[in-house]
Amino acid sequence: MKNFILAITFFLSGFIVQAQEQREPDPVKREQKIKALYVAYISQELKLTEDEAQKFWPVHTQFDNEVRSVKLDLTELDRQQSVLNIKKKYQDRFTRIIGPERTDAFFRNDAEFRKKLVERLKNMRQQNNGKQRPMLNRN
Repeated sequence: MKNFILAITFFLSGFIVQAQEQREPDPVKREQKIKALYVAYISQELKLTEDEAQKFWPVHTQFDNEVRSVKLDLTELDRQQSVLNIKKKYQDRFTRIIGPERTDAFFRNDAEFRKKLVERLKNMRQQNNGKQRPMLNRN
């Protein structure tokens, strides 16, 4: 498992460096690469069989679309509550496909992947020739 995470980290590092070196990074390609890494990571961590994957990923796409549709202009607590409600709504659907233990693991791994991605992007920004881009104030 550590080797898999290490491989993802190296792949992600190369991807981020390449994206930063381009003058006009293609956000579509960047998003596709991150999604491919995410699918590989979650599939590996949950040890999805081919049959489970064929059932899991379409439901996940619906889940992800609903989470992404949560309005960013909500208060932080309301936004978190909306996301929690969506997770509860999909918990039974995921459980029918992969069982309760792996459903719980999915929610943990999903959060872990996103956290590692954000950390890696911050580190790459800091290492980008000592130049830091100004952070947007989302208040």
